[in-house]
Formats: sequence, C-alpha cells, structure tokens
Amino acid sequence: MDKTAVTVFLQLRRHRQQINKDRRHNLDVLQEFLKPFCLWHCLYISSFVDVPFHPRHRFISSYRPRRHKLTMSLPANLHPDEASPPWLNKGDNSWQLTAATLVGLQSVPGLVILYGSIVKKKWAVNSAFMALYAFAAVLVCWVGWGYRMAFGDKFIHFLGVPNVSLDAQYLIEQAFLGYLPNATMVYFQFVFAAITLILIAGALLGRMNFLAWMLFVPLWLTFSYTVGAYSIWCPDGWLAKKGIIDYSGGYVIHLSSGVAGFTAAYWVGPRTTKDRERFPPNNILLMLAGAGLLWMGWTGFNGGDPYTVSTDASLAVLNTHVCTATSLLTWLMLDIIFFGKPSVIGATQGMITGLVCITPAAGVVQGWAAILMGMMSGSIPWYTMMVLHKKIGFLKHVDDTMAVFHTHAVAGSLGGILTGLFAVPKLNRLFYMVTEWQHYIGLLYGLHTGHTTAGFTQFGIQLLGIAFVIILNVTTTSLICNVIKFIVPLRLAEDELQTGDDAIHGEEAYALWGDGEKYESRLTSVYEEFPPPTKGGEVQMV
Repeated sequence: MDKTAVTVFLQLRRHRQQINKDRRHNLDVLQEFLKPFCLWHCLYISSFVDVPFHPRHRFISSYRPRRHKLTMSLPANLHPDEASPPWLNKGDNSWQLTAATLVGLQSVPGLVILYGSIVKKKWAVNSAFMALYAFAAVLVCWVGWGYRMAFGDKFIHFLGVPNVSLDAQYLIEQAFLGYLPNATMVYFQFVFAAITLILIAGALLGRMNFLAWMLFVPLWLTFSYTVGAYSIWCPDGWLAKKGIIDYSGGYVIHLSSGVAGFTAAYWVGPRTTKDRERFPPNNILLMLAGAGLLWMGWTGFNGGDPYTVSTDASLAVLNTHVCTATSLLTWLMLDIIFFGKPSVIGATQGMITGLVCITPAAGVVQGWAAILMGMMSGSIPWYTMMVLHKKIGFLKHVDDTMAVFHTHAVAGSLGGILTGLFAVPKLNRLFYMVTEWQHYIGLLYGLHTGHTTAGFTQFGIQLLGIAFVIILNVTTTSLICNVIKFIVPLRLAEDELQTGDDAIHGEEAYALWGDGEKYESRLTSVYEEFPPPTKGGEVQMV
C-alpha cells in the first residue's frame, strides 16, 4: 500500500472516531436529561402492572445497554411489602376510601339533615331517624350477606352466592375490579346501597310505622337491591354482559329507589288529609345545609366509580357539577316564569334531578352533553311533577312525600335514555378499559360515524335496563310490603299520625313550641300538666 493511501485511511479513521465520540457525548447528555422523566414514567407504569418497577431497569437501553446502568431506587414508602402487595395502587386506594366517605356523608348527616328539616315539625325526629337507621342496618346486612350476593361468585344470571364479607384473608385480597383490596370495595359499595334505602324512605315520610321500616330495609336490600346491582354492575351480570352503560347508579340506585319508593307509598297509604294539604318545612336553612352536603358528596359518588385516579374520574366530577348547576337554574327559571317566585324548595328539587340525571353518564359524555342533560333534567321532571302529577289520577292517589318518583324514577330514566344518545366510544374506552369498547356507543355518535346498528343496539339496551329495573322493583317491593303487613301494620295508627314524633319516639325536635313558651313531651316531661295562663299571661309550674 502506497504512502498516500495510508494517509487517507488514517484520516478517515480519525474522522470516524471523532464522530462516534461526539455521538456518545450527545447520547450521554440526552440520557442525563431524560433520566428524571423516565424514572417517573416507569413508576407510573409499574402502578398498573403486576410486576413492580425494579431499580435495575435501564433507560434508553437500546443505545448503551452495557455502559449505562440505573443506580436509583424507589422511595421507601413505595416498596412492596406484606401490607402493600405489588397489585395495590396506594393512590387509587386512598381516593376510593375518600370517595366512599364522601358518599357516606351524603347520607349521614346529609339526608338525615335534609329529611329532618324539610318535613313538618312534628315529623322531624322520625324522618331523620328513618335515614339513620337505614344506614346502620344496611351495613350489617351488607357485610353479612349482601355484598357477596351483589358482587360475589355467580349463583344465577342475576344474583351472586350469599356469603359473609368478614374474613380478614378475604378482605385484604385484591377486589374483582381495580387495584384495591376487597375491604375498600365492600365499604365503597355499602354507601351506595345505604343511600338507596334512604332515598326510598323519602317517599314514606310522615306516616310509615317505624317497626315496619325496620323490617323493610333488610328485606328490600336482600331481594331487590342485590339483584339489580349484580345484573348491571357485576361483570357476570346479564345486563353487564349485554353492555348496558350505568356509570354510577342511574339504574341501580336512582331508578330503583324512585320506583320502589312510589310502590311502597302505594301500599303504605297516604298521610293524614291535613298533612297532605299543608306540609311546610320546619327549617329551610337546615334543608339547604343537607342539600349542600348531598351536592358536594356527589364528587365521590360519580368520581369514585372508575375505581382509579384517572382522567375519566376528573371528567365525571366536572360533568356532574355542570349538569347539576344547569338543572337547578332551569328549574328555578321555570318556577319564576310560571309561579312568579324563585322557590328555594324548587331549586333543591332541580339540584337533585340534575345529580340523578348525570349519574349514569357522568364520565362517558362530553361537557356540552352535560349541559343539555341539565336543561332536560331541570324541565322534564318539573313538568311531570307540576303538571302531569295533578292531571293523572293514579299519581295524585299515591302519596309520595318527597316526590321521589319524579326526582329519581323520572330523572333516572331520563339519564339512562340520554346516555344511550350521547355516550362517546373513546370515553367508554377510558372507563371500561376493555378491548371490545367500540360497542359502547351512543345513538347520535353511531349515526355520525356510520355505526348505526351499534348505536341503535346500545339505545335498546338502555331501554331494556329501564324496563328490567321497573319490573323488578314493582314486583319485589309489592311482595315485601304485603309480607310485612301480616307481621306489623305498614301505616301508623290515627292517633300517632296526629301527634307525630312524641307518640312514636317520645322525643321532640325542638324545645320551643308555639309562640315561644317552653314545651315538654308528655312522655318525658318534668311537669305534670300545663295549667292555664295566669292573668299576667305566664305559665306556672305545678
């Protein structure tokens, strides 16, 4: 080889070496820059897979697999151990417990306050206590047999095998959905079951025998709620397999409670004529406090149902509040237009119908759809309550104290139907996280994208769910009421209806009575009687 060729070869070799050196330098700079991002990405991914992130996982391994090894380790609180197994997501579990507690606060003290203040003064204690009793009774039944009937191993197409949920080994195992323990799922699902029974109580305030209510709660939970929950929410349920969309309980909770409450009100019978004609709230300010707890608690009601801290959970929370505010304003405007006054009670009803309507659709519809749903939930139940109720004889005959039929049955059905129209396939993918997500499509999107058959199928499934819930609850509630009335009367005696709390519980809600004179219960009074006023107008003690 001549001298010139050797010189050219050496120059090319040095040039190539310099290029490789520069390339390695650039990769080193890039890797140092990306290390923090890659670490958090791996930590994030590790929270969704069964294999935990290991500190020896390398970044950009395709470039320098042998020369660049990660020496960083996880924070001590993120290392798996016996109390925090690899499948547990601490963030999801924390949010799920928080969301469950928010829903629990909707009932206690939310609906306890709302029921105790929206009724006539003589029914304040009884109404509040019906809600408190239901909350406690449902929990005992739920861990005893209810949870496994609603979410346990398959028994038949619409019911699970009854079993207890008290064994520690079972409670610390992974739940059927999400990266949560069974204990969290049992607690979360309990507060939904409890609020369903409390909503039913709203139709029965002011006349139901409390002993009959004590029997009704466990019986209805066992033979009605568990069937609906298993059929619609449990992965093995027949409606769940068909693809029904019920994001957070428009069917299982609200439609069920509305239909069951109306049916139970029919069998229990009406309040006294005097109470039906005039039933003013005893404290509207407290009523608003209870309504506020109900509204804010819905953050956990709808935000907790993805069972994970996700973008879909955030969307569900925002849509919930947007729809509720729109519904309240719509109801308020209709009251002003047709009755000339902005009714506080009416606004509260509009708030409730908005919360109910958005529930089956919260995380699977667009924001503009939430506004449209709010407008319809503030107007259609308003029309059925204010207009149709007075024209249809059967509706007038049944004494539904809190208008649960309109605020929950009508609004819940409306929400299910509108979900069948507005459900977005990609949002359903985020919620259900299944491969066959394409069939979760609202009718309007089906028509727009050419998936007409899938859109009509989904809409038909939503209607099928409504029919199933109505038939189930009319049948089971009627049977339960007729069984109970052979044991104890469903309705209070006439003298108890005239007196109210004092006759039923021996307690009164307020110390002040009439124009300010102190009132003592005749059952717990330190006075023997109330003597006639003296000339000075004062009441003297005996």
